Amino acid sequence: MALIHVSPPGPMGYCSLGTSVDVTNAAIEAADIVIAQLNKQMPRGHGDAFIHKSKIDHAVEVDCPLDELPVPEISDIERKIGENCAEIIEDGACLQTGIGAIPNAVLASLKHHRSLGVHSEMWSDGMLDLIECGALNNSNKKVHRGKTVSTFIMGTKRVFDFIDDNPSVIQVGSDYINNPQIIARNPKTVAINSAVELDLTGQVCADSIGHKIISGVGGQMDFMRGAALSARGKPIIALSSRTKSGKPKIVPFLKTGAGVVTTRNHIHHVATEYGVVDLYGKTLGERAKALISIAHPDDREILSKSWVDNYCMLK
Repeated sequence: MALIHVSPPGPMGYCSLGTSVDVTNAAIEAADIVIAQLNKQMPRGHGDAFIHKSKIDHAVEVDCPLDELPVPEISDIERKIGENCAEIIEDGACLQTGIGAIPNAVLASLKHHRSLGVHSEMWSDGMLDLIECGALNNSNKKVHRGKTVSTFIMGTKRVFDFIDDNPSVIQVGSDYINNPQIIARNPKTVAINSAVELDLTGQVCADSIGHKIISGVGGQMDFMRGAALSARGKPIIALSSRTKSGKPKIVPFLKTGAGVVTTRNHIHHVATEYGVVDLYGKTLGERAKALISIAHPDDREILSKSWVDNYCMLK
């Protein structure tokens, strides 16, 4: 049984999945029974977002606002991270970002760029700001040129109104959007993802705090790999040097039980409020030196000592 949220049918009998295609079509195809909530306030998204009313077994009509994702406040630290990332992002880049203050800070720092594009698992108000100021027009993309492409959208009503019956915005299934081979076809693909913690060899934990699972893997590895394969692409892990409680995020070793989402073999650029380093192709010692240089200043001495004590090398 698939429970889906759609717009009412249009003149030709098609409902739209609106803000979220991702895995919904796969659920519809696999289900014996499809039950739809027909919401008058669901925007009519384009792309692979349509389902004919004949495929709906039962329907419930509603008229209620969609849940909104408020625009997060950006701190001075997050703003600096965004500025550091923006320095290595070229005009004509194709962007993938996630949810939160750091992705929004990166996007806010790109308003003077030009010919940017979107091929992302999701996007929100920060991307819309770039569209409205003229920085983002998808003109440099090879796949879906001129189109803002994702699997789902989260944001405020401003975003929902923008995508309503807007053919320049399309939603496609996650099996396509997250395919590294598709991602890599767009030149200058920039994947911006974050981390819970990062060890000195470049291992990225993004889904757990030790044994405690806090998230799914999501599309981080798909886009990190796709950006790495893209012509002049740049996979970026962006994170603050410390947590809000003051604990280091760049650490000698990941916590016991921590999951490695992006491996040390796939890591490229890492950005904190103290700068950006590129770890790709570097020795373990060179990586440690680079990461220590963008760690919090108060953590650098203990990181260096821990590296020497435990790895017996810093070359």
